[in-house]
Amino acid sequence: MGKTISEKIFEKHLIEGNPVAGEFVLARVDLVLMNDITAPPAIEAFYKIGVESVFDRSKIALVPDHFTPNKDIESAMQVKMMRDFAKEQGIEHFFELGRGGVEHALLPEKGLTLPGMLIVGADSHTCTYGAVNAFATGVGSTDAAYAMALGELWFKVPETIRVNLKGRINPWITGKDIILYLIGKIGVDGARYKALEFGGELIKDLSLDSRFTIANMAIEAGAKAGIFEPDSILEEWARSFEPEPNLVYPDSDATYSEIIEIDVTEIDLQVAFPHLPSNTRNVSEINEKIFIDQVFIGSCTNGRIEDLRIAASILKGKKVAPNVRLIIIPATQEIYRQALKEGLIDIFIEAGAAVGTPTCGPCLGGHHGILAKGERALSTSNRNFVGRMGHKESEVYLSGPSVAAASAITGYIASPSEVL
Repeated sequence: MGKTISEKIFEKHLIEGNPVAGEFVLARVDLVLMNDITAPPAIEAFYKIGVESVFDRSKIALVPDHFTPNKDIESAMQVKMMRDFAKEQGIEHFFELGRGGVEHALLPEKGLTLPGMLIVGADSHTCTYGAVNAFATGVGSTDAAYAMALGELWFKVPETIRVNLKGRINPWITGKDIILYLIGKIGVDGARYKALEFGGELIKDLSLDSRFTIANMAIEAGAKAGIFEPDSILEEWARSFEPEPNLVYPDSDATYSEIIEIDVTEIDLQVAFPHLPSNTRNVSEINEKIFIDQVFIGSCTNGRIEDLRIAASILKGKKVAPNVRLIIIPATQEIYRQALKEGLIDIFIEAGAAVGTPTCGPCLGGHHGILAKGERALSTSNRNFVGRMGHKESEVYLSGPSVAAASAITGYIASPSEVL
């Protein structure tokens, strides 16, 4: 019987069990990730386990990004705990403020997430690394502590939904529109505890940045992982970090719980209305003017260089509407530097945007852009739940960078065609 990508990765990391969908297995992990919210409880749990050191100091990544630069004493103490633990254990991949960025953009940039790897992270959007053909999934802090101590973890091998992407991408459409379209189609529980395996003829036309966005939001459909079939684009990227990438392909006779066919030619720019990522509409079908107070372009979903370039191409020579606050945060220091080189930061500031240092910031209501009662935001982040970005009586709409930039100019949710 043929195997899916997920089953093959578990097979290669197997310690105990039968690596087929629905079965429990004990497997070796290649990387354990934690951030400044999830690391402190994981570190406390680690000490309770009774081991003296982590299983491999080169396979732990600690990334302070949610409340950094530290917004208060509590967040400063959380990061200090991470910093002290990293020093004590000799952990190689602790990314201090000013030398890192948002975890799910940073780790691929550093070559720490590669094809064929089995990755766990104490953050739900760990599934981002499926974009590079890894099986990556979020776990709780106690599970992360166990993996950090022993280098292994129990998993239930998920069933897989195959998503075949075909057709031709329309202007301004990115991975954000594709994944919002899919979530709108199947719902926030449509892939619950399953892996979404992406393939099809369109893959060769999708940038890695778009793939990261799609894999990132697999969790918003309830998926355990979102994983891409490899191609020449991924292979070239991976070879910059290792000479022979461990590319994992599905078997032609792999068993899937469902196969979804999506013709992206039919996909319009998407906007997710409050308060679910599945509450999607085509931007062309929004007839009323939905006025906004704030626009956020950034996060582990859309803070990459492709997103900043799109936003700059729309904002160039224009001004942010008087009633709107536009916040733009590059996801990593390297992305920030690249944006500086290309003149994108000048474009943003000239337009009237506030540009911030790499941090998760407004995405989770951390800091840098908290919403007040009654305020409405359009965000390129991944969640728009009640109170996600501030007051529980605020509203969050989700979109890709082109709609976000255009809406910052008009003052209401708009298509790029309205300002160009």
